[in-house]
Amino acid sequence: MPDKDYSHRTRLQKLGVKPEWRVSVVSVGDPDFVDELRGAVGRVSVGRVLDDSDAIFFGAMNAKELVRIAALKKSMKPNGALWVIRPKGRPEISERAVMDAGRAAGLVDVKVISFSPTHTGEKFVIPIANRR
Repeated sequence: MPDKDYSHRTRLQKLGVKPEWRVSVVSVGDPDFVDELRGAVGRVSVGRVLDDSDAIFFGAMNAKELVRIAALKKSMKPNGALWVIRPKGRPEISERAVMDAGRAAGLVDVKVISFSPTHTGEKFVIPIANRR
């Protein structure tokens, strides 16, 4: 039986990070995370979104910022991922608001992780039927 206890996995393992990835980090105020990424992947851009990103990590503090998801989607590889990183348990940005914004942008939610003690990460991908 596979090990279902994910608590021993590192944050990058939970995120599925691969060494060959091109990663964009936008508005994620976690310098340790950026350092972790720089030590693990081939290319990291902070503040500027790379075309054909394997993963985009987007930090949102309130629901109004979620309108950016549709624009960020345009920079994803067809099989890439958009992670929305948001504060846990804050009324300004609920899980429902994040899920609705992702779906409105044509994405599907596939995973939720505890990003840090204070933040949650929600993973969105382009539906397989819509990948070019």
